[in-house]
Amino acid sequence: MRSDCWRHVRRLRKDIRPPAKTSSDTSRDFGDFVVHFNALATDQLTAEVARNSNIVRSPNRAMLNVSVIRKQAGTIGEPVPAAVSAAANNLTGQVKQITIREIREGNAIYYIGELTVANEEIITFNVDVTAAGEPSPFPTITFQKQFFTK
Repeated sequence: MRSDCWRHVRRLRKDIRPPAKTSSDTSRDFGDFVVHFNALATDQLTAEVARNSNIVRSPNRAMLNVSVIRKQAGTIGEPVPAAVSAAANNLTGQVKQITIREIREGNAIYYIGELTVANEEIITFNVDVTAAGEPSPFPTITFQKQFFTK
């Protein structure tokens, strides 16, 4: 009887919130577009990359990185501008503020945002993307990443 109750609760939780993808899943295909995304501790960036992107290197800071590529047959695709927003929270529900900014390097276009993290903290990211010229946003990308600061 008791195990049936917990099974029911687990099933309800799955219905309420789709499972977040693991950090090994770093792109999503949306028809003519592919959205690439990842999150990492900023101390993993080289000093030069951090300086050029105006990012503080620290094990207690994380960076979300998003790019949008329009598929083109026979090529790796073309980076396109997009409207990108993101929200994040940890497992206790604490909301992490992320302000997204665009970075252009040659033909590349990236959208990055920073947030603070604690040791062993698991962050759930919810990323919304609308490619330039598209009438509506892609479905929200949700993924989790655990950070180790020590």
